[in-house]
Amino acid sequence: MTRKEEGSSLVLVIFAGVLCAALVIAVSAATSLYLERKRLFSLADAAALVGAESFDLNRVTVINGHAAPQLTNARVRAAVRAFVDTSTPPDLSNVKVDSARTPDGRSARVTLSTVWHPPVVSFLMPEGLSIDVTSTARSVLSGR
Repeated sequence: MTRKEEGSSLVLVIFAGVLCAALVIAVSAATSLYLERKRLFSLADAAALVGAESFDLNRVTVINGHAAPQLTNARVRAAVRAFVDTSTPPDLSNVKVDSARTPDGRSARVTLSTVWHPPVVSFLMPEGLSIDVTSTARSVLSGR
């Protein structure tokens, strides 16, 4: 080995180490984002179900022999907000109810949002990213 080639492998090792560290940071951030979205979606599913069950028993009508609950936007919104306020896990912060309504009087559609923060903030990852999810649920009453 000549004097000119000494230390050239050290540069490659440093570059490979930096590349591996960047890869680990990117994979951990992607996993964290995926899990945060799944948790928010689970909360939205549960909130939509609560909204779909918020009908007034006095407003249930019978159509062709089937009971059909009638939902209102105000009842769905109130039920969803109360549920999200009491049931959001403490580590899922800043969850906002963007929309809670009934598109057809029979189902409830809920949209939740939050801001995700990566586990390691670096020049590769943003400081925060907005996540929003939408879920729909419908109550079905059967008399058997």
